[in-house]
Amino acid sequence: MKLIVKVFPEITIKSRPVRKQFIRQLAKNLRAVLKDLDPALDVQGEWDNLDVQTQLSDPALLAEMIERMRCVPGVAHFLEVHEYPLGDFDDVLDKCRQHFGSQLPGKIFAVRCKRAGKHSFTSVEVEAYVGSHLRRECGAAGIDLKNYQVEVRMEIRYERLYIIDRQHQGIGGYPLGSLDQSLVLMSGGFDSTVAAYQMMRRGLLTHFCFFNLGGRAHELGVMEVAHFLWQKYGSSHRVLFISVPFEEVLGEILGKVDNSQMGVVLKRMMLRAATRVAESLEIDALVTGEALSQVSSQTLTNLKVIDSATPMLVLRPLVASHKQDIIDCATQIGTAEFARHMPEYCGVISVNPTTRAKLGRIEFEESHFDMSVLDRALERATRTTIDRVIEQLGQNIQVEEVTEALSGQIVIDIRHPDAAQDQPLQLSGVEVQTLPFYALNQRFKQLDNNRQYLLYCDKGAMSRLHVHHLLSEGHTNVRVYRQS
Repeated sequence: MKLIVKVFPEITIKSRPVRKQFIRQLAKNLRAVLKDLDPALDVQGEWDNLDVQTQLSDPALLAEMIERMRCVPGVAHFLEVHEYPLGDFDDVLDKCRQHFGSQLPGKIFAVRCKRAGKHSFTSVEVEAYVGSHLRRECGAAGIDLKNYQVEVRMEIRYERLYIIDRQHQGIGGYPLGSLDQSLVLMSGGFDSTVAAYQMMRRGLLTHFCFFNLGGRAHELGVMEVAHFLWQKYGSSHRVLFISVPFEEVLGEILGKVDNSQMGVVLKRMMLRAATRVAESLEIDALVTGEALSQVSSQTLTNLKVIDSATPMLVLRPLVASHKQDIIDCATQIGTAEFARHMPEYCGVISVNPTTRAKLGRIEFEESHFDMSVLDRALERATRTTIDRVIEQLGQNIQVEEVTEALSGQIVIDIRHPDAAQDQPLQLSGVEVQTLPFYALNQRFKQLDNNRQYLLYCDKGAMSRLHVHHLLSEGHTNVRVYRQS
């Protein structure tokens, strides 16, 4: 199968050196994302296109390849094509008849031709010749360039003819890694996940920083959604997941800061900590999911006071977005279900929180704060490469694994709904239920305590994590199921 990748339009208006740099980076990213599917994948760069050639024939692998390419930043769209040497008009007509002839009887159609290079004919002449003959020879109902049922598309590039089978839409943006790096403050909710996606789509290498305010379940949830984002949109590069234990910092705020100022002070402490993390990684910008006036701490006045806690650039890609727009985007990129089931351990509940914070008042409240607490939190922070975060979490977790499910036991498939639908788990004589991992912690307590449950995922790492967490919460009727 041959694919022609069309780059993001903004890339095409760059200077020649920058454009070539972006094209090279996109080609490198495509190879990295697809190499496990096809080690022999051929990616050739051109001025405005990339040609991707694979020898794979398995429909499942081809579908997976297409899905991954749809999520690579920098790809505007790509075309499935059939390539032929360029012949005369009759040869072009014959190739179009082979691919579209069966679709045309009784249908209104249009013919589109694009050209690159010097030829003795125009694109309009090709369209007129092919269209008139297809109408007569294939029993089509007519030709309409605006309101058509079938579109016959082709590209002529120099001495090659490309018959376009179908087009797949990409996410656009700049190739990941072609710009700078950023550190996104991640809570796992709608806002932070969409903000991270927007930065990745813009070509910034995005690391994840999580402030744990007192919940293992929350940490697991954020790790999972960060891993999901990276795997789907950024797997061409390795990035870090930094977890900072912030329970003691929160306790210090609750004990020494006036109630109405807690929210602003907490945000300032997070920016201070994130700044030190970013400086250690030589990162020049922080990213948050804040939207203007969405909550009390996000008024324009409060944001100004919060930003004064750091000399670093703070990017807010969602600053003018409406909440419903953010939720719609989260649904589109696949993080909405994570966000809906994310445990809430991160909020500081204030009575009458200020919406007009004064810098002098905030600095007075912070003068009571013991900054050594923040230092200790940063000393205990952990850094893990995002591609290993789930696997490393699953190491050294002592849980019982079984390779055979018995009658009366219930196997719970905790894979992502897409994977569970594409490759459903079927076991003879054993009940199988689907319950995505991001909803497991919340809904497991609603299940029958008298039944035995076996958690299943592809590699076993995710299921071990959740079994360990459920056991720590007092559930004794859960184990890991691994197919032998």
